[in-house]
Amino acid sequence: MSALHALLRDEAGFIVSAELVLVATLLVIGLIVGLSEVQHALVAELNDVADAIGSVNQSYSYSGFSARKSDGCVKSVTYGSSFRDSVDDCDNNQCEIACDVPQSEGRKW
Repeated sequence: MSALHALLRDEAGFIVSAELVLVATLLVIGLIVGLSEVQHALVAELNDVADAIGSVNQSYSYSGFSARKSDGCVKSVTYGSSFRDSVDDCDNNQCEIACDVPQSEGRKW
């Protein structure tokens, strides 16, 4: 009975437990804030990468040529081609959130 009585009166671990709970709480709060900042920094960098890709000009062109035989007939011909890059909707953060004008619901029957 005295060993059980001593165990119930023992408070040696109480202070250590309270300190651990406080330290663990502060660490978790700091971890959440830190991960949030990492998320914002990562999104900003990925936005920069997307802007760089969006600003690449993808236009191209090449001219055609033809070859003739000695008698003047066409031996081979290749036609040229070209493509002109147009601005996309979301190139370089040009996205716009289009909100429609509010409409009334009309009469309720």
